[in-house]
Amino acid sequence: MKSFRKELFFNTDTRREIINITPQVEQALRESGIREGLLLVNAMHITASVFINDNESGLHSDFERWLEELAPEMPHSRYAHNGFEDNADAHLKRTVMGREVVVAITDGKLDFGPWETIFYYELDGKRRKRVLIKIIGD
Repeated sequence: MKSFRKELFFNTDTRREIINITPQVEQALRESGIREGLLLVNAMHITASVFINDNESGLHSDFERWLEELAPEMPHSRYAHNGFEDNADAHLKRTVMGREVVVAITDGKLDFGPWETIFYYELDGKRRKRVLIKIIGD
């Protein structure tokens, strides 16, 4: 069995942003040479998420609106965590959106269902963060 590791780095201009990272993940899979196995993609920061869903702008807006209703950014004083930082809402939003995805690899390709796309979701941006890609298989 082979193993492959790669990191992606992001530094968004905005506090929150959804980024389609499927092309970078597919590139990592090609680099790995692995044809059958499993691929893990996970955010290495507690205020960012990796998830799979449809690449549709209306849905992305719905995520933003829904998460803001669940854990509004303001007022910062509503959160006990916000003594030193002002990102408690980002921690809560990440818990809902998840840390990682695992995708089967079949015949050298991501074994997706219809419309599935991998996204990095920055929830407290404007600084450098990373995503880990780990691939195992043959």
